[in-house]
Amino acid sequence: MAGPENDSTSLRIDTSRPHPARMYDWFLGGKDNYPVDEAMGRQMLAVEPGVPVMAKVNRAFMHRATSWLAGQGIRQFLDIGTGIPTEPNLHQVAQRTAPTTRVVYCDHDPIVLAHAAALLKGTPEGAVDYVQADARDVDAILEQAGRTLDFTQPVGLSLIALLHFVSDEDGAYALVDRLVSVLAPGSYLTISHLTADFHPEEARKVDEMYKANALTLAPRTRERFAAFFEGLDIVEPGIVAGEAWHPELGAPVPGQDDIVSAGYVAVARKG
Repeated sequence: MAGPENDSTSLRIDTSRPHPARMYDWFLGGKDNYPVDEAMGRQMLAVEPGVPVMAKVNRAFMHRATSWLAGQGIRQFLDIGTGIPTEPNLHQVAQRTAPTTRVVYCDHDPIVLAHAAALLKGTPEGAVDYVQADARDVDAILEQAGRTLDFTQPVGLSLIALLHFVSDEDGAYALVDRLVSVLAPGSYLTISHLTADFHPEEARKVDEMYKANALTLAPRTRERFAAFFEGLDIVEPGIVAGEAWHPELGAPVPGQDDIVSAGYVAVARKG
């Protein structure tokens, strides 16, 4: 499928302040970031040296969850908050199992749009498309994604490391409810989300850094994270730290003292 046009208006990238997607890229060893992103990234490392490992744990969870969903027969995915492409991407993982899988990526960051061509390299049998939209503009996302996805059939909705950048006041729960409401029975919701439960002092300092740079950060407790899945059936091993999500084992792997990630993850099915 043809990707979005890279016009000069849509590609205005603000390099005057750090951006979470570009910092995430830096933590993963990518090159699509700027000095301002590296500077804040290094400040975060001074507080919590394990941040790069946390980023990799989150990425690995996305890979496992996508592979598991493909194994359950999911052949359509909507990934909102895509971030800067890092291979393997979600569509590559899913299309390994089923080449006919259809995937729509969505992000609002112009630097992601600049790399949309890399996101769109899928199998000839499947389909991959990209939507340039704010995560809170659910109607626009659904309208454009509907050109590639059939919402009368099950969809894997992926919200990886997105919702902790959307405050309650900005409608985090409402946007999830709206998205889930249009999904067909048999669809799945996958979320990874920052929490302060595991490393409270470090999380407090990182939160202060974000506020100092006028960036939104909304880490949530396990209870508040669970609220995103209201009315859905959470699959085993339930709500766990990222490295503990191994449905093939049916139970969390590490103990509480062994957790290195900074977030909860879960996958839930719509009945």
